[in-house]
Amino acid sequence: MGMSVGGSGGLKADINMTPMIDVLLVLIIIFMVITPLTPKGLEALVPQPPPPNQKQNTAADQRTVVIVVNKDKSLMINQEPTTEEKLGPRLEEIFKTRAERVVFVKGDPDLDFYYVARAIDIAKGAGIDKVGLMTAKVEAGQ
Repeated sequence: MGMSVGGSGGLKADINMTPMIDVLLVLIIIFMVITPLTPKGLEALVPQPPPPNQKQNTAADQRTVVIVVNKDKSLMINQEPTTEEKLGPRLEEIFKTRAERVVFVKGDPDLDFYYVARAIDIAKGAGIDKVGLMTAKVEAGQ
């Protein structure tokens, strides 16, 4: 509450804004410090195409595991047909002797993401550390 200086001599019912602005500035600083500067998202692995003049390494190709989800919702592991029930045990069998547990999932463009997410979930349940997504643009080498 403030008092007026001058002739009327009565009380003046005004809100003093200075303390309120100070509190707001302190709150803004606190929220700026608390809020992380870099948002953390999901890490996505994308296989890199080989350089155009280099021939492909067949040993590295055999070590790469790709789960393909076809348009008819059938599953394949490196061109080997499998079912959803057999996918988890088959991945465990493939990766039981490997130190690096990386698998790539490729889904048909017309397929709902739900079926690709189920394949990712089964791979995570089988103990796969990193799951990457393959797209048509990556395969074309662009």
